[in-house]
Amino acid sequence: MPIPRDRRARLATYAVFAVQGLTFATLLTQVATLQKKHGLTDGELAILLLVAPVVAGVGSVLAGVLAARFGSRRVLRPAQPFTCAAVVLAGLATDVPTLVAAVVLFGLGLGTVDAGMNMQGVAVERRYGRPVLTGFHALWSLAAVIGALWASAAADTGLSLAATFAIALVPAAVASIAAAAWLYGPAEERTRSSGVTPETRVANDASRVPWRPVIPLCLAMAFLYVGDSSISNFGSVFMEKVTHAPAGVVPLALGAYQATTFLVRIGGDFAVRRYGPAAIVRIGAVVATLGFAAIVTASAEVWAIAGFALTGIGLSVIAPQSFSAAGRLDPTGSGVAIARVNMFNYVGFIAGAALVGGIADATDYRIAFAAPLALAAVIIVLARGFRPADRAASRTRVRPT
Repeated sequence: MPIPRDRRARLATYAVFAVQGLTFATLLTQVATLQKKHGLTDGELAILLLVAPVVAGVGSVLAGVLAARFGSRRVLRPAQPFTCAAVVLAGLATDVPTLVAAVVLFGLGLGTVDAGMNMQGVAVERRYGRPVLTGFHALWSLAAVIGALWASAAADTGLSLAATFAIALVPAAVASIAAAAWLYGPAEERTRSSGVTPETRVANDASRVPWRPVIPLCLAMAFLYVGDSSISNFGSVFMEKVTHAPAGVVPLALGAYQATTFLVRIGGDFAVRRYGPAAIVRIGAVVATLGFAAIVTASAEVWAIAGFALTGIGLSVIAPQSFSAAGRLDPTGSGVAIARVNMFNYVGFIAGAALVGGIADATDYRIAFAAPLALAAVIIVLARGFRPADRAASRTRVRPT
């Protein structure tokens, strides 16, 4: 049974995930407003949007290096308020150079926090001795929905962009700072059964995590985010240009995807406990492949929306299980493997935007969505790479006393 210390750490990690989801959605839902405010062309906006994931990859690598030495709590404590502040700075920006600087800072913080919060989530899961990581991602999704709803409500009040950001993210930053006190410290994050203590830990933790077993997790993460990126960036365009859906129906594609992602993540941990991570990833990949097949073959908006919903169901479980498996592959609990997997989040997001957008320009959106379909099918094969991590869990699992 978990001890009170572990329950506090779990609550604190929930808070960190929630703040991150709120921060992400608060900025991303205002992209069109930022474009209008600064007079950006579609091409300039596309470049700006690619800056964040590129820099986020750097932030993820940085988090891995720092967390291996100092623990993820020391990384998260300054990084998350920093990320909130970067979003507020984007709202305050009066010129494009300042906006670009704010987006760079946001990307750096985004990658750092994404890696750090999953390190904490894996540490909680390890000490609980059962899957709990999908629940953290479910709360991230819920907070992102709340952020979108706040953006919609704020638009009707006449608030400035800076005020809209600050009202949501100043309290969020305060909550993050408060939660940091309950996060696990370096000694608590380590895998005690590995025989590694903070006193004997050395700076070359990365050398203890071989790349080979982590590669299937990295590829699964990248292919997942190719699909996620294609839906986030081009789902509404697909609805408009392929199914000729009316304006009121177009947003339902992304809405169906986000809703099923959240709903499945609520019960995802229970499914993993019953069937194991490899089986859940394989089933998720099959469902996602069927979802993309429905999108590609859709002749009407209802069929397309059903496809987007199915895709959300399938893809929702893959990211949490990738992080969880990476954590179990790390013999020291250093977070290095998690940082590596997290970096492919941004690789997939960038590749998805370029791949689907490029194919659509050359052919059409129906053919373009066949690319994430094919990559989702590859995850079915990659799911076997989650099995060794599952066996490693039995060797490194820690039951608090």
